[in-house]
Amino acid sequence: MRRCRITIALASALLPCTATAMAVEIDGRIDPGEWAGAHEFTDFRQTQPLTGAPASHATRAWVMATSEGLAVAFRNEQPPDVPRTRQWVQRDFDAQVDRVNLMVDFDGDGRTAYNFTVASTGGIYDAVISNENQFNDDWDGLWTHAVAEDDSGWSVELLIPWHIAPMRDGRDGMRTLRIYLDRVVGATGERSAVPLATYERPRFVSEFQPLEVTAYSQSLLAVTPYVSGLYDNVGNAASASAGADLFWKPSGRFQLSATVNPDFGQVESDDLVVNFSATETFVSDKRPFFTENQGLFELTTPSDFSQQLYTRRVGGPADDGNGAGDITAAVKLNGNFGAVKYGVFSADEGGDAGRSFHALRVVRDFADQNLGAMLTRVERPWLDRQADVLGVDHNWRPTERWNVRTRLLGSRIDQAGTRNEDFGATLWADYEMDGGWRQQWIAMHFGNELQINDFGYLARNSVNYLHWELRRRFADQPEDSRYASKDWRWRAATSHNDRGDKLNDQFRVSREGRLRDGSYEYAQLNVNSAGVSDQLLRGNGIVRLPPSFSAVYEYERPRKGAWAHEVELELSSGGLAGNDRLGAAAFYGATWFISDAFSLNAGGTWIHRPDWLIWQGQGNLVGAFRGREVRLRAGLDWSIDPRQELRLKLQAIGIDARVRQAWRFDPMGHPVATADPVEDFGVRNLGFQVRYRYELAPLSHLYVVYARGGYEQLDDPDGAGGQLEDSFRLRDDEQLLVKLSYRFGR
Repeated sequence: MRRCRITIALASALLPCTATAMAVEIDGRIDPGEWAGAHEFTDFRQTQPLTGAPASHATRAWVMATSEGLAVAFRNEQPPDVPRTRQWVQRDFDAQVDRVNLMVDFDGDGRTAYNFTVASTGGIYDAVISNENQFNDDWDGLWTHAVAEDDSGWSVELLIPWHIAPMRDGRDGMRTLRIYLDRVVGATGERSAVPLATYERPRFVSEFQPLEVTAYSQSLLAVTPYVSGLYDNVGNAASASAGADLFWKPSGRFQLSATVNPDFGQVESDDLVVNFSATETFVSDKRPFFTENQGLFELTTPSDFSQQLYTRRVGGPADDGNGAGDITAAVKLNGNFGAVKYGVFSADEGGDAGRSFHALRVVRDFADQNLGAMLTRVERPWLDRQADVLGVDHNWRPTERWNVRTRLLGSRIDQAGTRNEDFGATLWADYEMDGGWRQQWIAMHFGNELQINDFGYLARNSVNYLHWELRRRFADQPEDSRYASKDWRWRAATSHNDRGDKLNDQFRVSREGRLRDGSYEYAQLNVNSAGVSDQLLRGNGIVRLPPSFSAVYEYERPRKGAWAHEVELELSSGGLAGNDRLGAAAFYGATWFISDAFSLNAGGTWIHRPDWLIWQGQGNLVGAFRGREVRLRAGLDWSIDPRQELRLKLQAIGIDARVRQAWRFDPMGHPVATADPVEDFGVRNLGFQVRYRYELAPLSHLYVVYARGGYEQLDDPDGAGGQLEDSFRLRDDEQLLVKLSYRFGR
């Protein structure tokens, strides 16, 4: 573990005023003399299950401000009869292991917080938290940590530098943070925290505990150049690329990020998706420039994944259809004037089809509410198009029980001499009652001509949606119950497009269960009324659909001994057949831990779609297919040592679709059988990657990546299993990439 020496300058106003300066070594071993005068937390309370009872195992934490950053220590008692998870984990892990979390809202305004997680084996996870409880782990910060253990427990020390995030100046030499500390016992899944808050509630970040500390200012100048070489084994061609990211933070109230020819993430492997629907697949962004200081630009709505600024648009598919856009440069500024925060984002792509992306963000925070606005513009000369979007977001916490979020969006699109304007609005209200009861109301309106996808992401426009949800949490289960807690939800929803057509009404009931052995269980039933689809025909009319339903069950069992397991089951209906034909899906996955550092995983999915409706690319012609799909995933994870890791990831998909009937639709959306030719088809898809990573220094890496993949659609399928088997012969792409990046900074 990297060690550093830090000097305690002045403890917070909450600390004894007799605190003196002394050195703290970030080595995981908590020396009482080093932490003398720090603010101590001992009253950890159970939040999973959310009983509020004292933690089952004693946990203590210390927090103090130093000139080098916010220093935090945890002491976690763990007797021998409680198994310790010794599994090595990679960065941004998602595994049920012993761990601690520090979450900090540096401005104390409830808008944005940062999560720092350390596992008992030294692995880390970090994320940005926005909209109270939305975590985004695409961001990777530079911070110091160390772990130590003994017979009675284990300890963690962290140092979070002040330049890690934008923050306002203090007042009279002091600043008020809000912090949250928790500890998770991997063997049982129990989480205990200070304060008594949970991300499972609508209000989370705004319930962090205030802590007044000395206001330090810290600067950073970091440059991360990269060079990469790529050999294309299919085209027998080699290429090289180079670029750099710059991060300059002269103080907390002003930070600049810039990039030249940024890497588009060749070392990352996105999950395979075969999508025949009209809804675009959302993909997250791992590029360092686009994740650094990005929390301020979060402006989302309750619609799934929707956001006004979706960074994957920059460098996405080019407007002329020739590959991805070539990003020449981009810059981002974050700062504040008093209580007003601002952000500026600008990026340009090269070439005749190059686009320009611009955003201006302003937010103002008050005691129980905050207000923000963002203006974005995208210039697309290849399409003779300019897209302007204005968003306004307001978060209001009128009482301890209420949390209300409103969003307004307006778009103006100028293309080829024609202008279209429209707007959208959303309201999201949560009410916390006694006895574990909660209520939620969501209302959304998106106009027919609202268009934010030049820079943002919105699954669909032209919708009016309303739902009411009642929830009940059962946190106190009998001692002999296999469940630690249960959470029931009942929802009634209605949805219409903005032309007056009812999309559907829906009733949903779901139950989330957390088991005493750390396992997780989820079940959900959706009952849908008859309605219409106005997207299937891509603007060529509507399709009337009969009632349908879906039932889902999920179970995750964390590692016990050498194995971990996952199961998902689904039974559903749909298409024009409605409830007359039932579809089904099943998934099983397992991970075998050969050692704490080496594991193999594999999983298989089978899907049956009895009435799969697929638009045929012209007019209102639709094919109804009997679809079979099988998916295979497999992988290997080897943490060779704290600096080296090897990862193998394989995904393959085989689809067999046999046409049942070809349909067209009358002006009212009723199906009319037709003899127009619609062919059976099959799909085979492969993604395979082997990645070696060596950490030269924090946020500095050498990558060696071999990748191979392909996609093929054909008219003479030989069964889903045959398509899956044939996918292993695909070789549309086969590449070897070597990339070196090194961060220089002070």
